[in-house]
Amino acid sequence: MVAIQTSDSDTAAQDARFSAEVREWLAENLNGEFRELRGLGGPGREHEAFDERLAWDRHLAASGWTCLGWPKEYGGREATVRQQVIFHEEYAKANAPARVSHVGEELLGPTVLAFGTQAQKDRFLPGIRNVTELWCQGYSEPGAGSDLAAISTAAHLDGDEWSINGQKIWTSLAHVADWCFVVARTEKGSSRHKGLSYLLVPMKQPGIEVRPIIQLTGTSEFNEVFFDNARTAADLVVGAPGDGWRIAMGTLTFERGISTLGQQIRFARELADIEALARRIGAADDPLIADRIDRAWVGLRVLRAHALRTMEGTGVDDGGQASVAKLLWANWHRGLGELAMAVLGARGLVADEDDDLNEWQRLYLFTRADTIYGGSNEVQRNIISERVLGLPREARP
Repeated sequence: MVAIQTSDSDTAAQDARFSAEVREWLAENLNGEFRELRGLGGPGREHEAFDERLAWDRHLAASGWTCLGWPKEYGGREATVRQQVIFHEEYAKANAPARVSHVGEELLGPTVLAFGTQAQKDRFLPGIRNVTELWCQGYSEPGAGSDLAAISTAAHLDGDEWSINGQKIWTSLAHVADWCFVVARTEKGSSRHKGLSYLLVPMKQPGIEVRPIIQLTGTSEFNEVFFDNARTAADLVVGAPGDGWRIAMGTLTFERGISTLGQQIRFARELADIEALARRIGAADDPLIADRIDRAWVGLRVLRAHALRTMEGTGVDDGGQASVAKLLWANWHRGLGELAMAVLGARGLVADEDDDLNEWQRLYLFTRADTIYGGSNEVQRNIISERVLGLPREARP
């Protein structure tokens, strides 16, 4: 049988039709009960209309717009990488609300597809696809920070269950999650990358306590999570016991994947709004402010170019591309928050009559965390220097 080759023009035509389909569906459905959700949610604003955004996510699922790249047997569309990029960009251009199911769909789901057993796929993928089960990520710890290999949360087999003890911190949306994927040390006496396992743990049980962390913005989407003899079934370990580091790195690669293109559209909207604000209040007449706006625009183009150049990669990234991407967008977005304050000038120092923050003050305060969560700048630079450039390892105690 002779394979049918698809020409570039055919692919472009298919992509154009797909883009139009996405755009038309969003225009038709972001109305009625969902009209007021436009622009709501996202980092630092996860508290906004959460229940309504959950209903929106389930509406997306019912219409076939979740998990686009997954195999059809698990409810996906087997969309190409380019089509997935198109969806995320059109979604962001429509100013559609931030997804509450991001952790499950973009992190845990691809991890289970890549490394999970058939039983795990059958059990968990439908709940992620249909947005009937929400997930959170149990990585960071108070004594480990961004150094995932230094974690101390421990688990051991007790009959047919894992017993888990320890603490996680900065756990986004743990207070609403049904499940958590937890990296725990399962080999007593092990250290660093060895002896870790990747466990799937139900959140609604007596052995788990979730405490909110109040942020600079006054909201609390981050949490502390305490495990006191928490339990999960023995077969709910992704990959082999002790192979958790490899699985966890795979998840981080998925985290910095295709959806970042949609993130950049939102960044572009923020930059455009800041530029409009600068023109409205006269700050754009300052050549230093104008130069910073221009540099921000150039930086955004760099983010897009890097993302597109590396988007075809699949699986675990050993080339440092995910670390480069994290450094690029985190520093750019933090700089955007600083630019917003520079545009506002003295106005940025004052809250309103009710002591509420405006959108630019919230942007500035929350973006201080961008270079910390998801792997701090320092850790990302270590990864690049040691694994890509081959420089000597940083001295560790």
